[in-house]
Amino acid sequence: DGCGHTILGPESGTLASINYPQTSPNSTVCEWEIRVKPGQRVQLRFGDFDIDDSDSCHSSYLRVHNGIGPTRTEIGKYCGFDFQMDGLITSKSNEVTVQFMSGTHTSGRGFLAAYSTTDKSDLITCLDNASHFSEPEFNKYCPAGCVIPFADISGTIPHGYRDSSSLCMAGIHAGVVSNTLGGQINVVISKGIPYYEGSLANNVTSKVGPLSTSLFTFKTSGCYGTLGMESGVIPDSQITTSSILEWFDQMGQVNIWKPENARLKRFGPPWAAFISDEHQWLQIDLNKEKRITGIITTGSTLAEYYYYVSAYRILYSDDAQKWTVYREPGMDKDKIFQGNTELYQEVRNNFIPPIIARFFRINPLKWHQKIAMKVELLGCQFSIGRVPKITMPPPPQNKNDDKNDDFSDDFIHSMKTSLQTDKTTFTPEIKNTTVTPSVTKDVALAAVLVPVLVMVFTTLILILVCAWHWRNRKKKTEGTYDLPYWDRAGWWKGMKQFLPAKSAEHEETPVRYSSSEISHLRAREVPTMLQTESAEYAQPLVGGIVGTLHQRSTFKPEEGKEENYADLDPYNSPVQEVYHAYAEPLPITGPEYATPIIMDMSSHPSTPLGVPSISTFKAAGNQAPPLVGTYNKLLSRTDSTSSAQVLYDTPKGQLGLGAADELVYQVPQSVAHSTGSKDE
Repeated sequence: DGCGHTILGPESGTLASINYPQTSPNSTVCEWEIRVKPGQRVQLRFGDFDIDDSDSCHSSYLRVHNGIGPTRTEIGKYCGFDFQMDGLITSKSNEVTVQFMSGTHTSGRGFLAAYSTTDKSDLITCLDNASHFSEPEFNKYCPAGCVIPFADISGTIPHGYRDSSSLCMAGIHAGVVSNTLGGQINVVISKGIPYYEGSLANNVTSKVGPLSTSLFTFKTSGCYGTLGMESGVIPDSQITTSSILEWFDQMGQVNIWKPENARLKRFGPPWAAFISDEHQWLQIDLNKEKRITGIITTGSTLAEYYYYVSAYRILYSDDAQKWTVYREPGMDKDKIFQGNTELYQEVRNNFIPPIIARFFRINPLKWHQKIAMKVELLGCQFSIGRVPKITMPPPPQNKNDDKNDDFSDDFIHSMKTSLQTDKTTFTPEIKNTTVTPSVTKDVALAAVLVPVLVMVFTTLILILVCAWHWRNRKKKTEGTYDLPYWDRAGWWKGMKQFLPAKSAEHEETPVRYSSSEISHLRAREVPTMLQTESAEYAQPLVGGIVGTLHQRSTFKPEEGKEENYADLDPYNSPVQEVYHAYAEPLPITGPEYATPIIMDMSSHPSTPLGVPSISTFKAAGNQAPPLVGTYNKLLSRTDSTSSAQVLYDTPKGQLGLGAADELVYQVPQSVAHSTGSKDE
């Protein structure tokens, strides 16, 4: 009558004294007989030990024996308050007897211990939590039976569990290990969060928890994705039920709680059975075999209809004809899953080991008022590797015969110990994905096509850019503003001044004519000399309105005055003075340089009065416009090659006559030379 919480599994388990962690009653006794597979040994670890030692372990103690029955031998006898037992107690065989004796005492919690086979060297107890370990990531083995009422956990997956939570109990809540079998956990420690949610999963209730410095989560296979009830991947036609609730409300409208309403988080009413008994079921066709690792259920989710299922069984099949009830390994009873305790909360249950099937059926066993529920299945795709027919070749006659026999025995043994299904299959490979296997092929194909497409598009872009540049260069070379081939030499002479680097030896100085040089020449000799020794650039026009240049000019722009150069342009034009940096372009049929003319500088300060003046301004008609304070003089100049008459006005200046020095100015290009000269 001194036995407390006890779970004895085939490879591990948990045992505790009665009333633990409260004070155990007086005069009680309990004895546990533990057996594991032959050839293995048992190791025992204590999570808590608090037994009265006032009488030196005489009436209250814990004794461990090798073996079971009369032939057993004692390993050790233990007692003491808060006794710290470091290390493991290991047996010499596959059988161990643990005996607890409680005499007369006033205090002492008793003990809690865990056991496993010796190949689980990282065994921990149900009382260990994350704060007991300093590593950021570690692996431990949890024994069976860690769903204990005296341990607490806070948190849920995927957010994590508070560091004060029991590692093994949290592992059961997360669906990583089974309470019946125990198992390996891979724990990762990270920074804590301010608030931990509570939930019900795998018959373990997680409580709401406050802020903590750290939390822990579990590394898993990742086969916990939704299989399509909520998302609609599973069509309505693949959801069937034993019956459908149909009724009329107070408004006379018919209400049908159909099978397709059984989708988790779907707004509206759930699926409900017309008759509430243990023969009702909800069936889901997954279209092909899937690896099913869990299920989530809720009640009606309608406040006015307080319906939910509190317990159920799971059945599965490959053909919807022959059904198998889910049982935990080593158990001869059907597994009864805890359902909802109210109509809103989502309750999760995991299948360890997972179910491999196409058809999945839920059989409600307990409910509140009516059978009504919404569900979602968890799992991933499962690729079945069909086992080929085994045909063993004739054994070779050599020294490797023993190795071949061992290989054959191991292969056949592995086939027999695979999942218990009607069809022989390879042990499945768990993949962290909920997509179909064909998606992985698409991903591999995309990994090849994407670089090829990138290279093709890059090549096309480069070709287009090169074609665009070639076209622009062609337009520049064939532009409408380019000079004809016969005028490019003159254009080049006009543009040489804009080149950035010009050596002094190639620089040509424009020719300028002074009054003294011209005064010693006769009128007919001046044009000849100027034409013979003409400047590289024509001199600019002094005044007049010149139209916008539509061709490139051959005239050099003004670059500043040289020393001893007098600006001989003290005139006012009868029209508004507009000074241009360039003269009008030469006509196509004309000479490369403009023809200079002679102007009498009678108005120049250094010239005596009375000398007639010649200007480059052409008057309207045949009469020169009158000027105040001056006299007008029309000069007609005769050239042997021209016959037209040109009229000029007299520039403004000082009055006087005499032998004046003459300057050369350009003849307007739009007027032909006259054939004779006449003074007025």
